[in-house]
Amino acid sequence: MVAGLGCALPLLLGLFSAHSGFLWASVGAFQAAQTNPLHRFGMLRMLLLIGLGACSAGLGFWAATHPLISLGLFAAFGLLLAWLQRFGNEAGKLGIGLAVCLCLGQGQYGLGNLNNPYAVAALFTLGGLWVMLLAFGLRGLHGLRMWPYMPRLMALLRVLRRHARRLPRIQWRLHALNCTLAGALAGLIVELADLPRGYWLTLTVFSTLQLEFQHSLVRAVQSSFASLCAAGLLIFIGHSLQNPPMIVASMLPLIVLSRAFQVNHYGLFVMQNTFCFVLLAESLSQDWHLPEQRIINTLLGAGVALGVALLIHAARLRLAKRSAPQTREANADPTLHELDQPSRTQ
Repeated sequence: MVAGLGCALPLLLGLFSAHSGFLWASVGAFQAAQTNPLHRFGMLRMLLLIGLGACSAGLGFWAATHPLISLGLFAAFGLLLAWLQRFGNEAGKLGIGLAVCLCLGQGQYGLGNLNNPYAVAALFTLGGLWVMLLAFGLRGLHGLRMWPYMPRLMALLRVLRRHARRLPRIQWRLHALNCTLAGALAGLIVELADLPRGYWLTLTVFSTLQLEFQHSLVRAVQSSFASLCAAGLLIFIGHSLQNPPMIVASMLPLIVLSRAFQVNHYGLFVMQNTFCFVLLAESLSQDWHLPEQRIINTLLGAGVALGVALLIHAARLRLAKRSAPQTREANADPTLHELDQPSRTQ
């Protein structure tokens, strides 16, 4: 209910005023509503999502006219996303939220009434603070402290370090290279081709990369196909309704259900979250009768993600072939086996 009320107020104001600024307030509200305020880390995570999400959206909006800056920003956010995934699913969810805000900031440039990144960040923050006010009320209804006790920083760092050690270093480096290259290419293509609503391309890239490939080309193709199916369903819904009031009326129950039944699996969470974010960004659009550009952007995004995944898969196979002879030599060397035997006493 907090998520539904938080997104309903800015969307209704956007419908009555036809100003795109309320769209950013609704995006900030939905970003803040991703956390549970009744949990111990809920309020702290909500504050992080609001502040970092506003900075990400403002940076994306500011870099929308600079191809090289967009390339660097998307590469940095891809690396940041891969780095946060080392520390568990919750940190990875924070990273994908920031990447989504960056993509929306870049893709919404020139589509509304705003041309100032500071205004975008401020409206995003206002929407998030509105949800935080509702969250404080929810904590008060449950008889909880307005701000929960925070654990020690060193204990939190030990838990994060324990999560990071579970992932092999080579596997993480290849995944980081995958996210960095794909993000940089997506941001550069949107700028060089001057694609309108470029977040259809960039969000398709990021959401496809977050699905589990398990070092398999078949799984990579299946992930790209899943992203295409989700985007096609969203385009079909918007093209069928073609009316902002109807889209908003259909979207608010979807947001409530999405937040009530939020999935725990990381890949499914990325698809669910991205679907709602895109629907929010397109809720006030008047050009749903022209779906061709959205389809083209989605196909390009799936192609970029699949192409980079194939490149990283080839690099992984080459590394495996290089390490195999060294392993055989080490196993075949008799001196190594002698060193492993216990010494004999006279």
